Amino acid sequence: MFAKNLKYYRLKNGLSKKDLAEKVGLSAMAITNYENGVRMADMAILKNLASVLGVKVSDFLERRNENLQFVHAEFRKNSKLSKTQQQLLKEDVEEYLQRFYSALDLLGGDLLPEELPVHCLSLSKDAEQDALALRRYLKVAESGPIRYFVPQMENKGIIVHFIDFDSDCFSGMNGTVNGRPYLVVNNQMTTERIRSTIVHELAHMVFDWSNEKDEKWNEEYATSIAGAFLFPKEDAVRELGVYRSKISPDMIAVAKEYGISMFLLTKRAYLCGIVTHQQETLFYQTASKLGWRKNEPSRIEKEEPNLFQQLVFRGVCENEISIQRGAELLGKSFDYVSEQCLMYQR
Repeated sequence: MFAKNLKYYRLKNGLSKKDLAEKVGLSAMAITNYENGVRMADMAILKNLASVLGVKVSDFLERRNENLQFVHAEFRKNSKLSKTQQQLLKEDVEEYLQRFYSALDLLGGDLLPEELPVHCLSLSKDAEQDALALRRYLKVAESGPIRYFVPQMENKGIIVHFIDFDSDCFSGMNGTVNGRPYLVVNNQMTTERIRSTIVHELAHMVFDWSNEKDEKWNEEYATSIAGAFLFPKEDAVRELGVYRSKISPDMIAVAKEYGISMFLLTKRAYLCGIVTHQQETLFYQTASKLGWRKNEPSRIEKEEPNLFQQLVFRGVCENEISIQRGAELLGKSFDYVSEQCLMYQR
């Protein structure tokens, strides 16, 4: 799978085919032929490519499961991400899922819950009702805060992948691998924004949007569903009261309880009729002066995907996966995996 691996590491290094070709003394056509699988590089060129891209030759030769079928949701037509960035995101997802499924193959057996169906719910175009339908789909409580949201998604058979992507233009994406849904979010966001992004992507993944052609409306409505999902109207009225004269500091405790930002809480308070539009606008102005529009402080514990690491550690501890192979699958050091898996054997 040299072709796919070369493309992945080239994109990861932010290089065009022409850039890489110049650094290794080849033509851009040669790189194209390698990435299209038309030609295979000899060992001297492999070493040169590895040196330029900061990887090992063995990384190029890592086998990929050709039976994995990926379906990635399309990026918005007006996305600010470049085509190269979009390609990198897709390649990163596929590389991660290749490692994930390699661990499953090594362990054997049915280790994941049955995959949930996608694009199976009809939109009512009432955000409160659609948010409730999404909670029911996921079999979580119909009201109240949802704790440890990322682990809950993994326990329902949804693969969650965090990627460190240095761009404000990317928050999340979704798709399927062999029919199993996956969610990808930018790990450089706050935990509150990660949670709302996951629900936003879930809404795109679970509801049937085939009859909705207005892309801008689709994005705004998915965001509305996410807000109603994380902070239902019933909860907003109970926690904040029927009417408030302003957005006040005591509401921060509610935002923390529900794992949402103050921006989201304020928007929900307005949509639920608890505060006026003028009060909402005043909060946004104050928050902007505090620098919260781009950097609102996170107030809740960090949530991270754990399933992949858990599976690999299980395999290492049961001698089904070697420490070295476990390190390669996780992209961690040998010492890290050894320490985590052997700490109780000392």
